Amino acid sequence: MCLDVELQSERGAMARQTSPPEPQEGAGDAKRRRRDQRLVLASLPTHALPGSLSRTTRRCGKPNCHCAEGEGHEGWTLTFMENGKKRVESVPKEWVDEVRRRVGQGQRLKQALADYLNANAEMLVLARKQRRR
Repeated sequence: MCLDVELQSERGAMARQTSPPEPQEGAGDAKRRRRDQRLVLASLPTHALPGSLSRTTRRCGKPNCHCAEGEGHEGWTLTFMENGKKRVESVPKEWVDEVRRRVGQGQRLKQALADYLNANAEMLVLARKQRRR
């Protein structure tokens, strides 16, 4: 099935754009079902976070502190990209479990979206191949 969409051009005249046809019944049905199932299973979490959570240690520099000889002071950071730039934010120790859970949600959401987009691309290729017949 081919969809026609009317678009308002900058000059005010109506233009007609035709979207690529969807594959005929039978071709790609299994892929379409898998794509739709992934979308349903990836129920959108409202508080998902991007990036990764990291544990770091550092030394404070005081000669009599335990960190001068030992492992150091523990700290947690959330690292993510924002507008093409890497951003690193400190995470309070009492928030670590919750932030870890939310970062996991974000990673699962990102993977589900990638799977969905790849399935759509595969269906476009199938539609193109069917058109040649």
